[in-house]
Amino acid sequence: MRNKNVQMSLFDTYCQVSEAKSENQPKFFRLLDEHIDWDDIIPERFYRAFYQRIGRNRKYSLESFIKALVLQDIFGYTDDTQLLNTLNHSREMRDFCGFTPGRGTYGVPDASKITRFKQDFGIYLRELFERLVEITEPICRKMDAELADCLIPDTTGIESYVAENNPKYMSSKLKQAKALAKNNPNYDPYKGVYSLLPDHAFSNPAVKQQYINGHFCYAKKAGFVTNGLGIIRHIELFDDEFKKNHPDMVIEKRSDNPDSDKEIGDSTALKPLLSDFFAAHPSLQYGTFIGDSSFDSYDNYDLLLNHFKFQRTLIPLNARNSKALNSDFDDNGTPLCPIDRTPMSYIGKCGGKNRSLRFKWVCHKSVAVGSKRICSCEHPCTDSKYGRCVYTYPHKNLRLYPGIARNSEEWDSLYKKRVFVERTIHSFKEHYCVSHRKTSNLKTTKADLFLAGIVQLIGVVLADALHKHNFAKRLRKLIA
Repeated sequence: MRNKNVQMSLFDTYCQVSEAKSENQPKFFRLLDEHIDWDDIIPERFYRAFYQRIGRNRKYSLESFIKALVLQDIFGYTDDTQLLNTLNHSREMRDFCGFTPGRGTYGVPDASKITRFKQDFGIYLRELFERLVEITEPICRKMDAELADCLIPDTTGIESYVAENNPKYMSSKLKQAKALAKNNPNYDPYKGVYSLLPDHAFSNPAVKQQYINGHFCYAKKAGFVTNGLGIIRHIELFDDEFKKNHPDMVIEKRSDNPDSDKEIGDSTALKPLLSDFFAAHPSLQYGTFIGDSSFDSYDNYDLLLNHFKFQRTLIPLNARNSKALNSDFDDNGTPLCPIDRTPMSYIGKCGGKNRSLRFKWVCHKSVAVGSKRICSCEHPCTDSKYGRCVYTYPHKNLRLYPGIARNSEEWDSLYKKRVFVERTIHSFKEHYCVSHRKTSNLKTTKADLFLAGIVQLIGVVLADALHKHNFAKRLRKLIA
């Protein structure tokens, strides 16, 4: 018969208490503890900078700050006080972050320490983000090799907490414009408002006037680069430091058209944005570039295909940049039938070891029969049974033939992925606490951008560890 009065050792008691504590820990915290190695993802330089001698010991650990800020973005707390109140009322969250009194720490820090951490260690948060980009690159390639081989850039504005963004400020400027219109019947007050707006916010000259998504605002301009999966690869805030590092970047302001009057346009930012990305990650290489029509310029095609070594660039033609083509081609560079002006059919690339790359086009009435093609045209323009055949050479016109045939099925399928960069930007702003923060400080905004990128990439690492790649960008669903 089993003896019920078994004396427990101190070790047995410790094991049972530890097991009970682990079972009571929320599932999400357990997942992060099991699958995220903070010592591995935090750069050594970050540790050295944080723990360097400052005349006294640190009250809180580096991991504690990073864990707390990661949770802030995951839970969507736009205000630091929301994070601190939750920490004060959640023992499990304090234990996970390491803010438990009696273990070498002093409870939950105040809001000023959170802000000071962001402003003092923003450069190291960037290094942590870049470290995660390197870690997640093979994961992205495993998820979808073709989409992970694409780079998609875009720019946006991060609206700041300044008086000029108050609707009452815009109303006052409109009243001022209407007053001017009374003495000048030809003066349109709604157009005139633009000339009355200052170039930057009064409280912070770094917050510039922007025209974003159809409305005026005062914001900090930022650039994002994602892959074809929508997973962030690079972030830049176009601050004075960025401009100083790229003195060749032309900045124009105050034209007659507010929609095109941007402090730093998309096309202007392309070269410095990609240069900084590849300088930070020299081992990474991508084959496909996808961008909107704002990047459509002859210089950009040479830059992308010859300098950055992309194999193909998907940029729609901008009618404002287009010149009249030869009558044998349409506006997209597709050869036309000389009889009925119908675009010819693209059937693929060709070229050999000693031959230049070229695109092959055949008559739209030419059909494949086995291994051959036969033209079924009633009024053929050639004696060949194969039908009319035209070759175009990309190196002769990179804009019309950027390594891929425009309007082909392959083009249409790939270009649809450009929307992912816009979705990522929206997610950063609305879900990861980049927007709606009550700050206009440049350093704080910069840290918030990199923290949002860190949180998304931690989600990628966690999804890979759990073998749930479909949740790589849906961290909240992954932990639900």
